[in-house]
This record gives sequence, structure tokens and C-alpha cells, in this order.
Amino acid sequence: MDQPLRDQGPLSGVVVLDLSRALAGPHGAQMLGDLGARVIKVEQPSGDESRGWGPPFVGPEHDISTYFLAANRNKQSITVDMKSAEGRELIERLVRQSDVLIENFRTGVLDRLGFSVERLHELNPRLIILSITGFGHDGPEGGRPGYDQIAQGEAGLMSLTGPSTAEPYRVGASIADLLAGIHGAYGVVAALYERERTGRGRVVRTSLLASVVGVHSYHGTAWTVGGSVPRPGGNHHASIAPYGAFHCADGMIQLAVANDGLWRKTAKVLYIDPDTPKYATNRDRFAHREELIADMEHALAAHTREHWLAEFGALGVPAGAIRSIDEVYSWDQVRSQGLVVTVDHPVLGPIELPGSPLRFDGDGMPGHTAPPALGQDQDAVLTWLDEREREHGR
Repeated sequence: MDQPLRDQGPLSGVVVLDLSRALAGPHGAQMLGDLGARVIKVEQPSGDESRGWGPPFVGPEHDISTYFLAANRNKQSITVDMKSAEGRELIERLVRQSDVLIENFRTGVLDRLGFSVERLHELNPRLIILSITGFGHDGPEGGRPGYDQIAQGEAGLMSLTGPSTAEPYRVGASIADLLAGIHGAYGVVAALYERERTGRGRVVRTSLLASVVGVHSYHGTAWTVGGSVPRPGGNHHASIAPYGAFHCADGMIQLAVANDGLWRKTAKVLYIDPDTPKYATNRDRFAHREELIADMEHALAAHTREHWLAEFGALGVPAGAIRSIDEVYSWDQVRSQGLVVTVDHPVLGPIELPGSPLRFDGDGMPGHTAPPALGQDQDAVLTWLDEREREHGR
């Protein structure tokens, strides 16, 4: 099944050559595809390694990875042996016709294949190159291989996550990979805008390390400015109280009481004196957080989650349930936001995928295409490339 050229969306007309694999690079490329870019996914003849990641696997032969499906919608797939002369020639042709190249090889690998930054810009001075590495392209440890959980630990995220310092946890999603893809796509869009002014491309670099350190936010300034090393707080906020997960009669409810006005509403419904000195301000409440949690859970134990969600909702206090993944995707609110999309897969038929988190007003946004089968667009891309070369003369 050939994927059509996408001719709508903010990035319509932009051609992305996706040499990346696994998750970080493919996620960034997918984001650009969501916005209308034509994304040509180049895979080695054996396929992106994530095609073999599972379970679960689906399809008649139980050989289609749902992991791969998560990061490769709105792309075309071709296979290229980049170690062969024929493969390198095809990459050169594609580079000349592309606006963006995305790669997440280890530092130096692309150079050894004959595609250094200098060579790529000789082929196409307007090319924007997104390079995603594990720990950065330079520095004393720039050549280290990096995968998500390694980066979560090295970048300090695991030290903030979990019930205690004795039991650090990884974030359940591959957040370092995903953030690297998001930051990379953000950098690409900025470079495309700059190119309109300068006429030249440039290199955008990010890493799994940078992606996590870049979202430390108040945890980072707690140390760099405050001299305090943040510790894991379990399901409660590092700076605000009460803010976290609380037990009630039949499970847990989450509350985010982010200011004194919300605290007064919360305290009233729980029959706690909001003006008692130990709870009067956020600083006071945080200093007595364990006692506050105990007082709140004593009151919350009188009723069910459903009762308390209704009570806090009526008061305008931010509150919520803790949903399982199946509950999330069946939730009307999620579906109303376009966060579930239906695509026609060449083997599986109609399937539902997580959708883009961005929405644009008006018309003109592209529809979605399914993650491709390995090499399914080889002929279509080569035909397009021949036509493009005749049209542009290079």
C-alpha cells in the first residue's frame, strides 16, 4: 500500500529523511509527520530494531510490534543498506531532495558511513540535521551509548521518583527518549523558520541526558540556587501541600491544592480548621505534611472516590482519579481531544493509535496514515525521487 504525499498541515511540503531507529528519533520524526511533513523512514534491510520489541505482538503471524506502531505513524518505509555503494548513492540522492535529516546513531557512526555534517551540507546546504545522542555529541562521555533507563538514572530522574532514596524508580514511560524526540522536533521547526531568513540549514543537537536535565525545573533550582538535594516524595509534590494521592474509602483520589484559596475550600469540606497555625500557609502545611496527610485521609475514609470527586469538583478544587491505560482510551474526554486516531494498517486493517497532542483551529490539517510495513513504499519513494530530481535538477 503506497502512502500518498501529504499536502496539508503547517509543514506541508517539508521532506524529512528519517535515518533514526528505536524511539527518540522516530518519535521526533512522527511529530513532524503529524504536522504534514513527508517523512521517509530509512530502515536497514532487517528493519528498525523496534519492530522486534514486544510483547505484545499482533497480526496473523503475531509478528507486528505494538511498540513500533507507537512511533511511526505518518511515514513511508524504504530499506537501504547504507554500507553498500548502492545504498550510499541512494542516501545521497535523498539528502539532496530533503529539508530535514534525523539521525540517532552513536557519535561518529554517520561519519564512518561517509555522511559527516560537512558532506551532508556539501550535498545540500539547506539541509537541517537533527542529531540525537545518549549523552551529547562531545564532552568527556559524549561517545557513550544511551538508552532510556540509563539516561533516567544518570540524569537524576530516578533519584526523584519512587517511595524513598533506598528504592529509586524509573518513570513508567520511556520519558528520556520521548522528551528527546519532542525537543528535537522543536529545534527542527525553529531551524526551518531560521532558514527562511538565512537560506541555509544547520545542525540541531539534543540527547537523552539533555532531555531529562532540561525538565528538572524546580528540582534543578532547588540545588543550583537553594543548595538542597531533592529527594523522592512518592506520590506527593516536592514543594506544595496538600498535593498528591490520598486514600479514601475504596481507593485513592488525587488532589492538587496549589494555593491558600483552594486549601480553605478543601479544609472546609474535610472539617479541618484552615487557619490552624500548622496548616495556615503552604510553608506551614509542607512542614507538617505527614500530619496533614493523616488528618485528610482520616476524613476521606468516610466516603468513596466517586463521592469525593463530586464534592471537590463542585468546589472547583482540582481532583482526579488514577486511571488504568484501558480506562484512559475509553474516556470520552480523551477521545474528544483527538488523542485517539483510526488508521488503516496494511496488515491489521483499521486500528486505533494514540494521536497527536497538538490541535489547530480551522481546516487544512492532514489525516493520519498507519505505521508502514517494512519497505512497503520502496517503489513509491523511488518514483517520487526521480520526479523530484527532474523537477529540481539536482
